[in-house]
Amino acid sequence: MAERAASNQQINDILPMKRVALFLGTNLAIIVVASITLSLLGVGSFLDETGTNLNLQALLIFCFVFGMLGSGISLLLSKKIAKWTTNLELIEEPRNEQEKWLVRTIEEQAREAGIGMPEVGIFPAQQANAFATGANRNKALVAVSQGMLQRFDREEIKAVLGHEVGHVANGDMITLALIQGVINTFVMFLARIIGFAVDRVILKNEQGLGIGYFITTIAAEIVLAILASTIVFWFSRRREFHADAAGARLGSRNGMIAALQRLQKETDVPNQLPDGMQAFGITSGKKKGFKALFTTHPPLEQRIEALRNMTD
Repeated sequence: MAERAASNQQINDILPMKRVALFLGTNLAIIVVASITLSLLGVGSFLDETGTNLNLQALLIFCFVFGMLGSGISLLLSKKIAKWTTNLELIEEPRNEQEKWLVRTIEEQAREAGIGMPEVGIFPAQQANAFATGANRNKALVAVSQGMLQRFDREEIKAVLGHEVGHVANGDMITLALIQGVINTFVMFLARIIGFAVDRVILKNEQGLGIGYFITTIAAEIVLAILASTIVFWFSRRREFHADAAGARLGSRNGMIAALQRLQKETDVPNQLPDGMQAFGITSGKKKGFKALFTTHPPLEQRIEALRNMTD
Protein backbone atom coordinates (compact mmCIF):
# COMPACT_ATOMS: atom_id res chain seq x y z
CA MET A 1 0.00 0.00 0.00
CA ALA A 2 2.85 2.34 0.89
CA GLU A 3 4.62 1.49 -2.38
CA ARG A 4 1.46 2.31 -4.34
CA ALA A 5 1.07 5.65 -2.53
CA ALA A 6 4.72 6.48 -3.23
CA SER A 7 4.27 5.63 -6.91
CA ASN A 8 1.20 7.86 -7.17
CA GLN A 9 3.09 10.69 -5.47
CA GLN A 10 5.91 10.37 -8.01
CA ILE A 11 3.42 10.71 -10.84
CA ASN A 12 1.84 13.77 -9.22
CA ASP A 13 5.30 15.33 -8.75
CA ILE A 14 6.40 14.80 -12.35
CA LEU A 15 3.28 16.15 -14.05
CA PRO A 16 3.36 19.63 -12.42
CA MET A 17 6.97 20.11 -13.56
CA LYS A 18 5.91 19.47 -17.15
CA ARG A 19 3.01 21.86 -16.77
CA VAL A 20 5.32 24.60 -15.43
CA ALA A 21 7.66 24.18 -18.41
CA LEU A 22 4.74 24.32 -20.82
CA PHE A 23 3.31 27.35 -19.03
CA LEU A 24 6.58 29.28 -19.27
CA GLY A 25 7.06 28.34 -22.92
CA THR A 26 3.52 29.33 -23.84
CA ASN A 27 3.81 32.66 -22.07
CA LEU A 28 7.08 33.42 -23.84
CA ALA A 29 5.38 32.79 -27.18
CA ILE A 30 2.47 35.02 -26.14
CA ILE A 31 4.81 37.88 -25.22
CA VAL A 32 6.64 37.72 -28.57
CA VAL A 33 3.51 37.45 -30.72
CA ALA A 34 1.57 40.06 -28.71
CA SER A 35 4.47 42.53 -28.82
CA ILE A 36 4.57 42.32 -32.62
CA THR A 37 0.78 42.62 -32.86
CA LEU A 38 0.64 45.63 -30.53
CA SER A 39 3.38 47.36 -32.51
CA LEU A 40 1.41 46.88 -35.71
CA LEU A 41 -1.69 48.30 -34.01
CA GLY A 42 0.26 51.30 -32.79
CA VAL A 43 -0.43 50.60 -29.15
CA GLY A 44 2.72 51.58 -27.32
CA SER A 45 1.68 52.76 -23.86
CA PHE A 46 -1.18 52.52 -21.36
CA LEU A 47 -0.68 56.15 -20.28
CA ASP A 48 -2.05 59.22 -22.01
CA GLU A 49 0.16 61.93 -23.51
CA THR A 50 0.65 63.63 -20.13
CA GLY A 51 1.83 60.40 -18.51
CA THR A 52 -0.54 60.89 -15.59
CA ASN A 53 -3.71 59.00 -16.60
CA LEU A 54 -4.47 55.63 -18.14
CA ASN A 55 -5.35 55.36 -21.80
CA LEU A 56 -8.20 52.91 -21.29
CA GLN A 57 -8.66 52.19 -24.99
CA ALA A 58 -4.99 51.26 -25.44
CA LEU A 59 -5.09 49.22 -22.23
CA LEU A 60 -8.19 47.29 -23.32
CA ILE A 61 -6.63 46.48 -26.71
CA PHE A 62 -3.46 45.29 -24.98
CA CYS A 63 -5.40 43.07 -22.57
CA PHE A 64 -7.62 41.69 -25.32
CA VAL A 65 -4.64 40.72 -27.50
CA PHE A 66 -2.75 39.10 -24.63
CA GLY A 67 -5.87 37.45 -23.19
CA MET A 68 -7.10 35.92 -26.43
CA LEU A 69 -3.62 34.89 -27.55
CA GLY A 70 -3.07 33.11 -24.25
CA SER A 71 -6.15 30.91 -24.59
CA GLY A 72 -5.75 30.59 -28.37
CA ILE A 73 -2.18 29.34 -28.21
CA SER A 74 -3.11 26.94 -25.41
CA LEU A 75 -5.89 25.56 -27.60
CA LEU A 76 -3.59 25.18 -30.59
CA LEU A 77 -1.08 23.32 -28.43
CA SER A 78 -3.70 21.22 -26.65
CA LYS A 79 -3.06 18.00 -28.57
CA LYS A 80 0.71 18.21 -28.15
CA ILE A 81 0.31 19.03 -24.46
CA ALA A 82 -2.06 16.08 -24.03
CA LYS A 83 0.34 13.67 -25.74
CA TRP A 84 3.28 14.87 -23.67
CA THR A 85 1.69 15.09 -20.22
CA THR A 86 -0.16 11.76 -20.43
CA ASN A 87 2.56 9.75 -22.21
CA LEU A 88 -0.05 8.96 -24.81
CA GLU A 89 0.54 6.27 -27.41
CA LEU A 90 -1.26 6.94 -30.69
CA ILE A 91 -2.84 4.02 -32.54
CA GLU A 92 -1.55 4.51 -36.07
CA GLU A 93 -1.85 0.86 -37.05
CA PRO A 94 -4.03 -1.27 -34.73
CA ARG A 95 -1.94 -4.15 -33.33
CA ASN A 96 -4.69 -6.28 -31.82
CA GLU A 97 -8.45 -6.82 -31.79
CA GLN A 98 -9.01 -4.38 -28.94
CA GLU A 99 -7.27 -1.55 -30.79
CA LYS A 100 -9.12 -2.40 -34.01
CA TRP A 101 -12.43 -2.23 -32.14
CA LEU A 102 -11.44 1.07 -30.51
CA VAL A 103 -10.55 2.74 -33.82
CA ARG A 104 -13.60 1.31 -35.58
CA THR A 105 -15.95 2.48 -32.82
CA ILE A 106 -14.61 6.05 -32.80
CA GLU A 107 -14.71 6.14 -36.61
CA GLU A 108 -18.40 5.15 -36.60
CA GLN A 109 -19.26 7.66 -33.87
CA ALA A 110 -17.37 10.48 -35.58
CA ARG A 111 -19.24 9.79 -38.81
CA GLU A 112 -22.58 9.81 -36.98
CA ALA A 113 -21.66 13.04 -35.15
CA GLY A 114 -20.64 14.73 -38.40
CA ILE A 115 -16.98 15.37 -37.58
CA GLY A 116 -13.69 14.25 -39.08
CA MET A 117 -11.96 11.13 -37.81
CA PRO A 118 -10.01 12.02 -34.64
CA GLU A 119 -6.61 10.66 -33.74
CA VAL A 120 -7.01 7.74 -31.33
CA GLY A 121 -4.71 6.96 -28.44
CA ILE A 122 -4.26 5.04 -25.20
CA PHE A 123 -2.55 6.53 -22.15
CA PRO A 124 -0.95 4.44 -19.37
CA ALA A 125 -3.06 5.31 -16.33
CA GLN A 126 -4.74 2.83 -14.02
CA GLN A 127 -7.56 5.24 -13.31
CA ALA A 128 -10.51 4.71 -15.64
CA ASN A 129 -10.65 7.89 -17.71
CA ALA A 130 -10.81 9.25 -21.24
CA PHE A 131 -10.47 12.68 -22.82
CA ALA A 132 -10.84 14.59 -26.06
CA THR A 133 -9.03 17.74 -27.15
CA GLY A 134 -7.97 19.69 -30.22
CA ALA A 135 -8.46 23.09 -31.86
CA ASN A 136 -10.22 21.65 -34.92
CA ARG A 137 -13.33 19.49 -34.58
CA ASN A 138 -12.26 17.62 -37.72
CA LYS A 139 -8.73 16.95 -36.44
CA ALA A 140 -9.27 16.23 -32.77
CA LEU A 141 -7.77 13.64 -30.42
CA VAL A 142 -9.73 11.05 -28.43
CA ALA A 143 -7.88 8.93 -25.89
CA VAL A 144 -8.77 6.32 -23.29
CA SER A 145 -6.80 5.05 -20.31
CA GLN A 146 -5.38 1.53 -20.07
CA GLY A 147 -7.27 1.09 -16.80
CA MET A 148 -10.61 1.74 -18.46
CA LEU A 149 -9.86 -0.72 -21.26
CA GLN A 150 -8.94 -3.36 -18.68
CA ARG A 151 -11.91 -3.02 -16.33
CA PHE A 152 -14.87 -1.65 -18.33
CA ASP A 153 -16.96 -3.72 -20.72
CA ARG A 154 -17.35 -2.67 -24.34
CA GLU A 155 -20.82 -1.17 -23.96
CA GLU A 156 -19.53 1.10 -21.20
CA ILE A 157 -16.39 2.05 -23.15
CA LYS A 158 -18.45 2.78 -26.26
CA ALA A 159 -20.66 5.17 -24.28
CA VAL A 160 -17.60 6.90 -22.79
CA LEU A 161 -16.08 7.27 -26.26
CA GLY A 162 -19.39 8.75 -27.44
CA HIS A 163 -19.17 11.21 -24.55
CA GLU A 164 -15.74 12.37 -25.74
CA VAL A 165 -16.78 12.50 -29.41
CA GLY A 166 -19.73 14.59 -28.20
CA HIS A 167 -17.32 17.10 -26.66
CA VAL A 168 -15.62 17.44 -30.04
CA ALA A 169 -18.85 17.67 -32.05
CA ASN A 170 -20.25 20.29 -29.66
CA GLY A 171 -17.11 22.42 -30.06
CA ASP A 172 -16.56 22.47 -26.30
CA MET A 173 -12.80 22.97 -26.47
CA ILE A 174 -13.12 25.98 -28.78
CA THR A 175 -15.93 27.54 -26.74
CA LEU A 176 -14.01 27.01 -23.52
CA ALA A 177 -10.95 28.70 -25.04
CA LEU A 178 -13.04 31.71 -26.16
CA ILE A 179 -14.57 32.07 -22.70
CA GLN A 180 -11.13 31.81 -21.11
CA GLY A 181 -9.84 34.46 -23.52
CA VAL A 182 -12.59 36.92 -22.58
CA ILE A 183 -11.98 36.25 -18.88
CA ASN A 184 -8.23 36.75 -19.37
CA THR A 185 -8.96 40.12 -21.00
CA PHE A 186 -11.04 41.46 -18.13
CA VAL A 187 -8.76 40.03 -15.45
CA MET A 188 -5.75 41.80 -16.96
CA PHE A 189 -7.75 45.00 -17.56
CA LEU A 190 -9.16 45.25 -14.03
CA ALA A 191 -5.85 44.23 -12.43
CA ARG A 192 -4.06 47.12 -14.15
CA ILE A 193 -6.74 49.61 -13.17
CA ILE A 194 -6.42 48.43 -9.54
CA GLY A 195 -2.63 48.68 -9.77
CA PHE A 196 -2.86 52.20 -11.22
CA ALA A 197 -5.29 53.28 -8.47
CA VAL A 198 -2.98 51.99 -5.73
CA ASP A 199 0.01 53.66 -7.38
CA ARG A 200 -1.73 57.03 -7.58
CA VAL A 201 -4.03 57.14 -4.53
CA ILE A 202 -2.12 55.18 -1.89
CA LEU A 203 1.51 55.50 -2.95
CA LYS A 204 1.04 59.06 -4.31
CA ASN A 205 3.07 58.46 -7.48
CA GLU A 206 2.05 61.33 -9.77
CA GLN A 207 3.99 60.55 -12.96
CA GLY A 208 4.55 57.34 -14.91
CA LEU A 209 4.11 53.92 -13.34
CA GLY A 210 5.87 53.09 -10.07
CA ILE A 211 6.85 49.79 -8.50
CA GLY A 212 3.58 49.76 -6.56
CA TYR A 213 1.68 49.52 -9.83
CA PHE A 214 3.55 46.42 -10.97
CA ILE A 215 3.40 44.60 -7.61
CA THR A 216 -0.29 45.37 -7.11
CA THR A 217 -1.13 44.38 -10.67
CA ILE A 218 0.50 40.96 -10.28
CA ALA A 219 -1.26 40.32 -6.96
CA ALA A 220 -4.61 41.50 -8.34
CA GLU A 221 -4.23 39.30 -11.44
CA ILE A 222 -3.68 36.21 -9.29
CA VAL A 223 -6.70 36.91 -7.09
CA LEU A 224 -9.00 37.92 -9.95
CA ALA A 225 -7.91 34.96 -12.09
CA ILE A 226 -8.76 32.53 -9.28
CA LEU A 227 -12.18 34.11 -8.76
CA ALA A 228 -12.94 34.37 -12.49
CA SER A 229 -11.95 30.74 -13.09
CA THR A 230 -15.17 29.68 -11.36
CA ILE A 231 -16.99 30.86 -14.50
CA VAL A 232 -14.92 28.53 -16.68
CA PHE A 233 -15.46 25.65 -14.26
CA TRP A 234 -19.20 26.32 -14.22
CA PHE A 235 -19.33 26.20 -18.03
CA SER A 236 -17.31 22.98 -18.04
CA ARG A 237 -19.73 21.34 -15.59
CA ARG A 238 -22.73 22.33 -17.72
CA ARG A 239 -21.16 20.90 -20.89
CA GLU A 240 -20.67 17.52 -19.19
CA PHE A 241 -24.43 16.92 -19.20
CA HIS A 242 -24.51 17.54 -22.97
CA ALA A 243 -21.54 15.21 -23.48
CA ASP A 244 -23.25 12.52 -21.38
CA ALA A 245 -26.31 12.83 -23.62
CA ALA A 246 -24.03 12.38 -26.64
CA GLY A 247 -22.55 9.28 -24.99
CA ALA A 248 -26.05 7.88 -24.54
CA ARG A 249 -26.91 8.65 -28.17
CA LEU A 250 -23.69 7.46 -29.82
CA GLY A 251 -23.33 4.51 -27.45
CA SER A 252 -26.29 3.65 -25.24
CA ARG A 253 -28.02 5.20 -22.25
CA ASN A 254 -27.57 2.03 -20.20
CA GLY A 255 -23.89 1.93 -21.12
CA MET A 256 -23.38 5.56 -20.14
CA ILE A 257 -25.15 5.09 -16.81
CA ALA A 258 -23.24 1.89 -16.10
CA ALA A 259 -19.93 3.61 -16.89
CA LEU A 260 -20.67 6.46 -14.49
CA GLN A 261 -21.79 4.01 -11.80
CA ARG A 262 -18.56 2.08 -12.20
CA LEU A 263 -16.61 5.33 -11.86
CA GLN A 264 -18.42 5.95 -8.55
CA LYS A 265 -16.93 2.75 -7.19
CA GLU A 266 -13.36 3.56 -8.24
CA THR A 267 -12.67 6.12 -5.53
CA ASP A 268 -9.47 4.32 -4.50
CA VAL A 269 -7.78 4.92 -7.87
CA PRO A 270 -6.26 8.45 -8.02
CA ASN A 271 -6.89 10.77 -10.97
CA GLN A 272 -3.75 10.67 -13.12
CA LEU A 273 -4.84 13.18 -15.75
CA PRO A 274 -2.88 16.46 -15.51
CA ASP A 275 -4.87 19.39 -14.12
CA GLY A 276 -5.00 21.11 -17.50
CA MET A 277 -6.56 18.04 -19.12
CA GLN A 278 -9.20 17.23 -16.53
CA ALA A 279 -11.83 19.49 -18.11
CA PHE A 280 -11.88 17.11 -21.09
CA GLY A 281 -11.82 13.84 -19.17
CA ILE A 282 -14.84 11.71 -18.28
CA THR A 283 -14.36 12.54 -14.58
CA SER A 284 -12.14 14.78 -12.47
CA GLY A 285 -12.56 13.39 -8.98
CA LYS A 286 -14.92 14.34 -6.16
CA LYS A 287 -14.74 17.62 -4.23
CA LYS A 288 -17.06 19.13 -1.65
CA GLY A 289 -17.93 22.56 -0.28
CA PHE A 290 -16.02 25.57 -1.62
CA LYS A 291 -13.71 23.30 -3.62
CA ALA A 292 -16.71 22.15 -5.67
CA LEU A 293 -16.68 25.56 -7.39
CA PHE A 294 -13.31 24.65 -8.87
CA THR A 295 -14.26 21.26 -10.34
CA THR A 296 -14.60 20.64 -14.05
CA HIS A 297 -17.27 17.94 -13.67
CA PRO A 298 -20.58 17.81 -11.76
CA PRO A 299 -21.13 15.04 -9.19
CA LEU A 300 -21.56 11.62 -10.79
CA GLU A 301 -24.91 11.09 -9.07
CA GLN A 302 -26.29 14.24 -10.74
CA ARG A 303 -25.09 13.07 -14.14
CA ILE A 304 -26.65 9.63 -13.64
CA GLU A 305 -29.96 11.20 -12.59
CA ALA A 306 -29.93 13.48 -15.65
CA LEU A 307 -29.43 10.46 -17.93
CA ARG A 308 -32.28 8.59 -16.28
CA ASN A 309 -34.57 11.57 -16.79
CA MET A 310 -33.44 12.15 -20.38
CA THR A 311 -36.21 11.86 -22.98
CA ASP A 312 -35.52 9.88 -26.14
